Amino acid sequence: MRPRVTVSLRPDGAFEVSLNEAGRELLVDQLQRLNRSWDHFHLDYYRDPDIADATEVRLSAAPYHPGNRVLENGKVLFRPDDWDEQFFPHVMRPPATEES
Repeated sequence: MRPRVTVSLRPDGAFEVSLNEAGRELLVDQLQRLNRSWDHFHLDYYRDPDIADATEVRLSAAPYHPGNRVLENGKVLFRPDDWDEQFFPHVMRPPATEES
């Protein structure tokens, strides 16, 4: 079975990932490979199936629901806390609380 991964935004702005068993296995494998020396992978839609390589998850372009906007590319980044403390300290701060 060919991996199928569809990433889309619903009309209400919610992010949605739809995948079959092979797509789940591929995505989990790529996530588990992330480390300090291999810190990202790409999600890309290619019309030519021979273009994708081992550092990518090929995306499907067919939306599951009318009105969904299918995303055709993206990137998953591994961000260890010490890197973010050094380079992006603002993401390490707790979120601001809303006043009543």
